[in-house]
Amino acid sequence: MSIKFLLHACCAPCSIAVIDELKSKFVLTVFFYNPNIHPEEEYKKRKAELVKVCKEWGVPMVDMDYDADRWHKIVGEGLSAEGEGGTRCFLCFKFRLAKVADYAAKNCFQYFGTSLSSGRNKNAEVINDVGRSFAAHYKIKYYAADWKKGGRQEKARQMAAERGIYRQDYCGCVYSFRDKREE
Repeated sequence: MSIKFLLHACCAPCSIAVIDELKSKFVLTVFFYNPNIHPEEEYKKRKAELVKVCKEWGVPMVDMDYDADRWHKIVGEGLSAEGEGGTRCFLCFKFRLAKVADYAAKNCFQYFGTSLSSGRNKNAEVINDVGRSFAAHYKIKYYAADWKKGGRQEKARQMAAERGIYRQDYCGCVYSFRDKREE
């Protein structure tokens, strides 16, 4: 087992089963880059839970900057009225996976992937297409998966509950936060 894998993790509840599965197959490093998360206190909560999981299993974690202003300029402008799953989400996936792929290529990872497809409202095909496009650009491999399938979503829920991991009630961005509060 000497294949280096960089896993973009959006949060501990969505990533725990993914990390558990991949840590025995690869030399795994978790990559936390989620400037979309709003508000910053929520970002800190999600990061703290992921740090806890990585420490428990001895998995290294790269913590990137919280750059919500840059995210909003690139992803949010003009798309605030859009619901979850549309162009705004596509741009958000692209924004974050570009950073992951760039880091993976510059740091000699053979694979990169993301836990984003574990989200119940996330379209794995769209996410994986974005990942594959960056893999081709950087000439590295993208690990395409729908992490909701194969009992993984249920396993993740159970693992998070057993560890008392904080579970958020919205995707993360200011718009999903707003939409959840308006329900």
